[in-house]
Amino acid sequence: MIEQVQLNITYEVVSSVEELTPQERQVFLLAQEATNNAYAPYSNYLVGAALLLSDGSIHQGTNQENAAYPSGLCAERTLLFGVGSNYPDKKMEMMAVTVRRRHETHFLKACPCGACRQVMAEYQNRQNAPIKLLMQGEDGKVIRLQSVEDLLPFMFTKDQL
Repeated sequence: MIEQVQLNITYEVVSSVEELTPQERQVFLLAQEATNNAYAPYSNYLVGAALLLSDGSIHQGTNQENAAYPSGLCAERTLLFGVGSNYPDKKMEMMAVTVRRRHETHFLKACPCGACRQVMAEYQNRQNAPIKLLMQGEDGKVIRLQSVEDLLPFMFTKDQL
């Protein structure tokens, strides 16, 4: 017997950055600002991420490329690994991801790669609390998810080991 199952993911599309809450807006704008520090001389694809911790601090990360591809690392993982190492007792509450091309001012639709999604899931599972996600959408819109699980519904966890 074969059973067909449908998976539905709920997310919000916010019309503009101005419609975000003040705290969301701050995190999102810091992610956009972080793109200025991305090291992407090969792809010219500048990714910025920002992460709000439970103490109210906000941290930034960027993608870091390397001539010995694939030795570089995505913005989301540079940020998560750095914050996880330096603030292991702080909960990660909200993360924003933005992207633009070098020499362009408009931002492109941003979506974490599979490896970044899995790392986000690991941190969410470690803290036993959701991490809210904001991603740059098309035409200045913002995609809002309430949990990493909305982005990666079939996440791999320690319970599967």
